[in-house]
Amino acid sequence: MEEKPSPRKPLIAYYIGSLILILLLNALVYPLLVRSRITEVDYSTFLRLVEEGRVRTVQLDSSGQEIMFSAVDSAGTEQVFVTGAMPDPELVHRLLASRSPVSFSKVTPQPHSPLLSLLVSWIVPILIFVGLGQLFSKQLQGRMRNTLAFGKSNARIYVKAQTGKTFADVAGQDEAKEALSEIVGFLHDPQRYTEIGAKLPKGALLVGPPGTGKTLLAQAVAGEANVPFFSISGSEFVEMFVGLGAAKVRDLFKQASEKAPCIVFIDEIDTIGKKRGDGGFAGNDEREQTLNQLLTEMDGFDSRKGVVLLAATNRPDALDPALLRPGRFDRRIPVELPDLSGRIAILEVHLAKVKTTGPIDLAAIARATAGASGADLANIVNEAALRAVRMGRDAVLQTDLEESVEVVIAGYQRKNATLSPKERQIVAYHEIGHAIVAAKQGHTAPVHKITIVPRTSGALGYTMQIEEADRHLISKEEAFARLATITGGRAAEELVFNTITTGAANDIEQATQIARAMVTRYGMSDRFGMMALESQTNPYLGGTTALTCSSETAALVDQEVMRLINKAHETAIAILKDNMHKLHELANQLLEKETISGDEFLRLLNA
Repeated sequence: MEEKPSPRKPLIAYYIGSLILILLLNALVYPLLVRSRITEVDYSTFLRLVEEGRVRTVQLDSSGQEIMFSAVDSAGTEQVFVTGAMPDPELVHRLLASRSPVSFSKVTPQPHSPLLSLLVSWIVPILIFVGLGQLFSKQLQGRMRNTLAFGKSNARIYVKAQTGKTFADVAGQDEAKEALSEIVGFLHDPQRYTEIGAKLPKGALLVGPPGTGKTLLAQAVAGEANVPFFSISGSEFVEMFVGLGAAKVRDLFKQASEKAPCIVFIDEIDTIGKKRGDGGFAGNDEREQTLNQLLTEMDGFDSRKGVVLLAATNRPDALDPALLRPGRFDRRIPVELPDLSGRIAILEVHLAKVKTTGPIDLAAIARATAGASGADLANIVNEAALRAVRMGRDAVLQTDLEESVEVVIAGYQRKNATLSPKERQIVAYHEIGHAIVAAKQGHTAPVHKITIVPRTSGALGYTMQIEEADRHLISKEEAFARLATITGGRAAEELVFNTITTGAANDIEQATQIARAMVTRYGMSDRFGMMALESQTNPYLGGTTALTCSSETAALVDQEVMRLINKAHETAIAILKDNMHKLHELANQLLEKETISGDEFLRLLNA
């Protein structure tokens, strides 16, 4: 869209008004400013002051029509007065005969420089107003430019290799990098593909949970291919005026065609790519027009020119089917949470930018961060570096990384938290109950650490279990063992104190979620068997579940969930009753030390 010149009428009116204002200032205001401190009196007053001897100086102007004199008032303050000259031949004699000496003279006219007078009276004011006019003009043009730019895209354009990212900066996503490497190869050597008749995919959709590196992958593709990179968020297409989003789409693809070969990256494409017809708001017309324009542009541009469209989303189930068909987004590339080896590789990339000392066991940190994304791991490394600085060290230790893992999971230590001896005792037995039930079952992860140090997340203590390797399948026995471990804390409270507390609130929530999933999604209930009773949406955003059964069946589901939890709770009580001596011994040890490692716990338990 070409910019139109700003209208001149406002500036012309401004300059005419400025000229009139200068004339008025010269004619009216300037004389008033000059005479603001001079008092005008009549001639008789002047003569009276002369006779009283209060006049000090008298000056007759060059025209002989005005007398300016200074006199002392009744308070002794000297003031300047002016009066009109009268035909008085005796004036000189009166001044000489005054009681006090009077200095009197007549102003001799001196020629003024016409250039200086013109400069002071006209040129300087005009220049001031012209400068203000130019400033006003620039502001007006800026406003007009913003108005005319409503239909322009706000894409950030990075020139060749300016992203500074390559595939070497992306770790833990080998499958995604392999899928994107063909796009890089086509942009590097398109003839190799066109000779065999292959076409470059018009679009690739990066799908995965938040923080897995979708944007980083897109930047790495541009950096590897050494081509311009357009980056824009889906929300930037949505405007308050209908049609402007579609105009931005047209402008974006126009710019991309001019700079081909290039890569266009649309982040959070679900903002404009939602299924049409969802919702009943009139504002959806703008979103649907933007989506329709995007579909049209993707059909219209030729992939052989080297324009590749990359998009990222963590809500693929919400996208319009027309956007996902072949010929538009030809590839759907999963960018999942990294596995154990991927987490180790990501930690290596981030730790390479941090000073470390001593042995660093990346495998142990990676095992402790199962389910963490690349962004989570970067945050853990940064927390470790910050902790090293707080501790007065110039390098990161293994202990810094271990503590940063706990900070991300449970929050910082609450050093000023004060628990009563009774509360500390309850928390200690609660955590040891979890640990003993976990250790005495054959299908649970090993205990790594037990602590009763309160954390900012609200936890008064916790028991950390770490799997030896990533788990992709969970058996029915393992799921039930987790239920029993979770209920072990409440079981210990009941056995030792014969009461229950609110400390098991989070345990109850977790146990209910696991038991419900066993019944409704995993088919681990003898009563319902392999019957799907629940559906899940938005798997990359935590998952939203909804029952797909009747209300009568839902009531039976609740009963089955309660039965599983009660059975697990009874199992935990039975295990703790068989190990009451160890329960007391380990709880006292935990009260004394506040934190027990997994190895120390197992040694004491098996002693």
